[in-house]
Amino acid sequence: MAEVPRISVPCIPISGSELQFPVRRIYCVGRNYADHAREMGGDPQRELPFFFSKPADAVVPSGWRLPYPVRTSDLHHEVELVVGLHKGGANIHAADASSLIYGYAVGIDLTRRDLQAEAKKAGRPWDMAKGFDHSAPIGALTRGLPPASGSISLTVDGNVRQRGDLKDMIWSVAEVIAALSTFVELAPGDLIFTGTPAGVGAIRRGETVRGMIVGTEPIEIIFEP
Repeated sequence: MAEVPRISVPCIPISGSELQFPVRRIYCVGRNYADHAREMGGDPQRELPFFFSKPADAVVPSGWRLPYPVRTSDLHHEVELVVGLHKGGANIHAADASSLIYGYAVGIDLTRRDLQAEAKKAGRPWDMAKGFDHSAPIGALTRGLPPASGSISLTVDGNVRQRGDLKDMIWSVAEVIAALSTFVELAPGDLIFTGTPAGVGAIRRGETVRGMIVGTEPIEIIFEP
């Protein structure tokens, strides 16, 4: 008889510590910066928060060399503030949401844009465009609450592709947590990607992608040729 599989829990490093943050689930909010909503054809004045997810084992720590993803010729970068939760709950009020946050980090929501476009056109789910292997590079988690303002940026081979400010979020981190908790019950170990500023674009084989947010360690990923 075959043995029962032994599966380890995905983790991300905690800055200044030898501890690791265990990952339960990864949620992402779409179009949370007005300029990005417009570049993707949305209307930031009318859209309520909407969410999608990635598998927990999609996390990738800084410094990894990644194979270029299969089934795509249009891989895109989206730099984002990520928060990690040490408490959970359902139907959380925005005023109470900050008490759930353990820390924050910079992450990159990798997207197979061509597959996403095909899915949108056919009215199908985005899962394979967003939730593929190695699709969630995340830097070390900084303990404490994330800043309400400050620089968020991404470079490819040293050239700035995305640059914005956290204060330009349409929905604050607390509002994102509160809205998400009306759909699912949140729990310790959950990670939430909070949206990306404008400037998303393609990554080519052999390029180095670096994401930065004020107060965090950067995330840097190299794609194999």
